[in-house]
Amino acid sequence: MRNEKAQSFQSLIVWQKGHQLVLDIYRITKNFPDDEKFGIVSQLRRAAISITANIAEGYRKFGKRDKLRFFNISQGSLSETENYLILSRDLHYISENDYRQFESQFTELEKLLNSYCSKISDDIFPES
Repeated sequence: MRNEKAQSFQSLIVWQKGHQLVLDIYRITKNFPDDEKFGIVSQLRRAAISITANIAEGYRKFGKRDKLRFFNISQGSLSETENYLILSRDLHYISENDYRQFESQFTELEKLLNSYCSKISDDIFPES
């Protein structure tokens, strides 16, 4: 995380990458079976949206502990999204190739979120 202040949550690279993941999930879930509309499609989309929603909400928080809490919720939502995509792959709703692309996005987002959380944690709990 850089020292210069981002102008908005949309300018955060972690939000931009998360937003692209959400768009990709919406695109791919259009092809899921109709009987999954209120099942895995709904859950997967909700989990993915939660990633960026919590980044946006955390961005606006003044206290570092609040910021960290929202970024941590975003990390949890990322794991939940990954879980649903593993299930989607195993049920053959998405191809192995599509899953690998998502896996690459997960890895990148996880690194970015970890970096933000580490920086905020270091500010809250500096080493003595």
